[in-house]
Amino acid sequence: MVDLYSDMFELAPVSLWLEDYSEVKRLFDAWRAEGVSDLRAHLRGRPALVAQCSGRIRVLRVNRRTLELFGAASLDELRDRLHHVFRDDMFEQHVEELGRLWDGHTEFGGETVNYTLQGRRLAILLKASVLPGHEADWSRVLVALEDVTDRSRAVRALRASEQYARGLFEHSPVSLWVEDFSSIRALLEEVRTQGIDDFRVFLDVHPEFVTRCMEEIRVIDINRQTLAMFRAPDKATLLARLPEVFRDDMRAHFAEQLLELWQGRLFQQREVVNYALDGERLHVYLQFSVLPGHEARWDQVLVSLTDITARKKAEAYLEYLGKHDVLTGLRNRAFFTEELSRLERKGPWPVTVVAVDLNGLKAVNDQAGHAAGDALLRRLGEILQKTVDRPASASRIGGDEFTLLLPGTDERGGERVVEQLLELLALNNQFHGGEPLSVSIGTATGHAPQRLEAVLHQADARMYEEKRAYYRRSGRDRRAGRG
Repeated sequence: MVDLYSDMFELAPVSLWLEDYSEVKRLFDAWRAEGVSDLRAHLRGRPALVAQCSGRIRVLRVNRRTLELFGAASLDELRDRLHHVFRDDMFEQHVEELGRLWDGHTEFGGETVNYTLQGRRLAILLKASVLPGHEADWSRVLVALEDVTDRSRAVRALRASEQYARGLFEHSPVSLWVEDFSSIRALLEEVRTQGIDDFRVFLDVHPEFVTRCMEEIRVIDINRQTLAMFRAPDKATLLARLPEVFRDDMRAHFAEQLLELWQGRLFQQREVVNYALDGERLHVYLQFSVLPGHEARWDQVLVSLTDITARKKAEAYLEYLGKHDVLTGLRNRAFFTEELSRLERKGPWPVTVVAVDLNGLKAVNDQAGHAAGDALLRRLGEILQKTVDRPASASRIGGDEFTLLLPGTDERGGERVVEQLLELLALNNQFHGGEPLSVSIGTATGHAPQRLEAVLHQADARMYEEKRAYYRRSGRDRRAGRG
């Protein structure tokens, strides 16, 4: 039987050590007699004392696996070079092991570090027990060491990978949301079981379903950029105020998102509108993706939001510049040409065209400078803006030339607009000192299917006729440069 146990010890697949801790116990007894009550405090920060304890441990026997693990040719070599095995960062854990014995326990263990005789660092899982019958003097302690270096390395690599992924999430320059859409999936499946085929019609008939789905989104996590983008002091505040973020225009976008989910599209991209907590309207480029491995439940969805508000404002401004006159704020010639063509195709008829020309602009520019002339143009622009309302429009189509397009307006309606224009002009001249505004006006009305270009020429001709009359009355010859 003794030979059987001896063979089991020798051939065990883990490193086994039979050790004598009796000298350690005698050292502990001496320290107790000296008044030491807290061994951990006594040893911590004093590696020489820890080494003194380790030096009192006597190795009686090791198995074959131990010699292989530590690269020792024999037990004698291992004993002689134990200071190479037990060193450096193992001492902190060793203090805890000794503390267990000090506290009266007969078993101890934990993860520690050893070194092979060749200097390779080993991550070790240690389990030790005072053998039965030796509790009084600790003369027989069985120690089992499992080499967990590879596992420890894998754990560290996994932890590093998780930290890296977390860092990418937290410090991403775009807003990231991890969300749970499983309840929304359940709601969609419930609608399917009702036999609904045309989901778009269903949403049109039941708009409250969109609201219900929005309420079922559960936010799992958000990153730092999300807080900055939505002006939130912390995650709790943002999550508590999500109805302020996803509202109004967002509902139509979310309805489209639901339609794509209904069709099985688990990756989506679109431009949407959200709101910051301070009320600012945010234009956002949204990318939505059900994460791999979660396609069956939609319980993990990654949503990235890129703030494109500045771009949308720039686009809107460029569009504004493309169709507006910068000086007066009125529509420009490009808009006028496009609108004239649109009205000719679609109406509504009749369409009245009012041609307006600012009198005396060249004289003002020559005598008082272009700044004074620009001031007159801006004043006339303000008057024309107040003269018409949509769908009518006022455009500056040349230096001192302006045109009003009045869809759905007959001759009498055109006369009323001109009367209102002249009233506003007189009021403006009373308010502003200096050079008074004076305009020449011509009107013409077209009826389907008349060409509006011809109507415009007719209005221009009547305007120029009035302008010539103005110059005759004022005694100025415009062509000679005195007008």
